[in-house]
Amino acid sequence: MVLKAVRRGAARPESREPAELITLRDPRSPIAEAYRALRTNIQFSSLDTVLRTVLVTSAGPAEGKSTTLANLAVVTAESGTRVLAVDCDLRRANLHTLFGLDNTEGLTNFILAEGNGPLPAQPTGVPNLQVLTTGPLPPNPSELLASRQMARVLDVLRDAADLVLFDAPPVVAVTDAAILAPRMDGVLLVVDAGTTRRDWARRARAQLEKVNARLLGVVLNNAQVDTQLYGYYAQV
Repeated sequence: MVLKAVRRGAARPESREPAELITLRDPRSPIAEAYRALRTNIQFSSLDTVLRTVLVTSAGPAEGKSTTLANLAVVTAESGTRVLAVDCDLRRANLHTLFGLDNTEGLTNFILAEGNGPLPAQPTGVPNLQVLTTGPLPPNPSELLASRQMARVLDVLRDAADLVLFDAPPVVAVTDAAILAPRMDGVLLVVDAGTTRRDWARRARAQLEKVNARLLGVVLNNAQVDTQLYGYYAQV
């Protein structure tokens, strides 16, 4: 599956939404419609098995994985599905910035508590959508994600929403995504049309297949949009 999207510049002056959340800032745009198409493709990619947990990663850094996850979470929640977005990038946390949330407490606190107590997820203002930020960044991200405590937390998170989306670091750069991927119902790999090297994309796919991850598809970010194709529907 391919998401053909072009990242835009700064948000409009009258808008209070971050520029990256175009599904909120400009929901009638071709890019927002592309995220809805991605949502539909994911739903139809697994008719026999319900997808409850999906990992979103990229081949390398700065390819738009967090932005993709955030916008996918928004359009999925808008369809009536209860969504929990979890920031598992314990090296460069980003979801709290995208949604304008506090990051004092989050996933790392919940891991240390072994999944006991209230889930420190935060509402986003979007109905049906909550975000679990990273919390304090640890000195040993890979070890923490591979721990017994994290396995317990994943069981708790799976039951916390209809769909749980996990934001993980680039699969080629560090081992974090490869640790989490086998425990997920599916994995989305984000690549950037202008910057992702082919050998990185091949390595990312090979590493995911090596750990028996279920690769749902590839999201092509920053692809050119045919404005004539979408223009009519954007004006309806």
